[in-house]
Amino acid sequence: MRNIVGSIKRVAAVSASMLALAAAVPAAAQVPDYQAKVDRKLGEVKAGIAKGPFKSDWDSLRAYRTPEWFRDAKFGIFIHWGVYSVPAFANEWYSRNMYVPGNAAYEHHVKTYGPQSKFGYKDFIPQFKAEKFDADQWVRLFQDAGAKYVVPVAEHCDGFAMYASDFTTWDAADMGPKRDTTGEIAKAARAHGMHFGLSSHRAEHWWWYYMGRTYDSDVNNPANDGLYGPASRTGLPADAPETWPDSGQLQNWMPPSKAFLNDWMARTSELIDKYQPELIYFDWWTSAPLFEPLMRDTAAYYYNRSAARNAPGIIAYKGSQFAEGSAMFDMERGKTDALKLTPWQSDTSVSVHSWGYAQNDTYRSAPSLIADLIDIVSKNGNLLLNVGPRADGTIPEEIQTVLRGMGAWLKVNGEAIYGTRPFKYFGEGTTKSGQVRVGGQVEESAVKGFTPADIRFTTKGDTLYALGLSRPKDGAVLVKTLYAGTPYLDAPIRSIELLDGGKITWRQTPKGLEVTLPPVGDGAAPYALRIRTR
Repeated sequence: MRNIVGSIKRVAAVSASMLALAAAVPAAAQVPDYQAKVDRKLGEVKAGIAKGPFKSDWDSLRAYRTPEWFRDAKFGIFIHWGVYSVPAFANEWYSRNMYVPGNAAYEHHVKTYGPQSKFGYKDFIPQFKAEKFDADQWVRLFQDAGAKYVVPVAEHCDGFAMYASDFTTWDAADMGPKRDTTGEIAKAARAHGMHFGLSSHRAEHWWWYYMGRTYDSDVNNPANDGLYGPASRTGLPADAPETWPDSGQLQNWMPPSKAFLNDWMARTSELIDKYQPELIYFDWWTSAPLFEPLMRDTAAYYYNRSAARNAPGIIAYKGSQFAEGSAMFDMERGKTDALKLTPWQSDTSVSVHSWGYAQNDTYRSAPSLIADLIDIVSKNGNLLLNVGPRADGTIPEEIQTVLRGMGAWLKVNGEAIYGTRPFKYFGEGTTKSGQVRVGGQVEESAVKGFTPADIRFTTKGDTLYALGLSRPKDGAVLVKTLYAGTPYLDAPIRSIELLDGGKITWRQTPKGLEVTLPPVGDGAAPYALRIRTR
């Protein structure tokens, strides 16, 4: 082991010719007529941009508007599922981390499976059988949770496409499950009336497997280039080879080659045309400077194709790769602490330490996620909640329990969530709920609890909803900003009802709206009040 680590420290011995080859070979090498297919797809993109209402410039793309279905839906399901669910160790970055000496995943891999030269990430693929995967069953569970849209990961950073691709044979249709799992989820979702989206994390693949190039591993075998390549270094040539640059300064990363960018564009437009997603989510490294023209081209092509189907599409992004107003901003494992006037999205996971399935993970509770959903919706956002299925296609029981708990609450209180719009301000209380995570693989260290003083508002027509994020044990609630004579209401309050049907009393005083709820025990879910002034 020490000899291997020592060789990493002397990584300068890696030949320049090997790195040049890695940069030149597209990640989808060895596909028959590959280059002709890429050129044809890029031509389709160019033609699609030329004949639609959206052009590849930011001024044109600012005509984008978030469709009403998304603003009404409020709640969707994200799915991180792939080959990484086979080792199921630590998190979905296993495919990269198992090649990084000193990383816990590296040590685990060598101890459990042997050296990376003998057993690499590719060798997990035959074990990724998805023998119990049932898209229809998944969608029924998501509907039981109250979700209105579903967004599977079409390709994660590991380079294994979870769909039937024309640009690689390293995909779920040709290997592992030998099924177009993304296509099956799309078909099931639409059959059940759910909206369908997908995500691409392909940009990060440029450097994902680089450390495997620095010693004897299967990443160096040209036969595996279709999965592992390009495996370019992360830092610039003058940086130490093992350098992990600042994720907020992407100009300091090794820029991708033209061949890689063309491959990315071809795969992305393929997803748009084959699966016609109503939402596309892009991961953080598409903020790298050389991706900027691709972001414009992608948005123009996607918006034009969606407009032709009379189904406006949504691009969710979480960096700075889109001009404000040209797409929808997304916050990963985080939330804004202010009302945003344009729709946005927060994505987080039921599991705390990983997005994909990992053994011995811990899970959020239904009440805490319901409180997050309310907080997000009150600020004009949607919650995209992630689940990580096992390699066999089953969803862990702990996750199913959380989802059904959320669904039970939404069946009773959903009128205060679905189809609502923000009030004049989002709410009151002292608990702040800002950004938790910006980028990289960082665990959510803690889920901050709300207090009975934390109230959020939503509206629908003439009805105002006040939602308490933490239900007081004694039932005593004071909504300070709805005091008698408040300028935020157009008329006096006429009636207040607790959506779960419990008996309440209330009175509006000069200090605030006093409400007495039925007392409850520990662990109670948030509550919702329907307030009418007419």
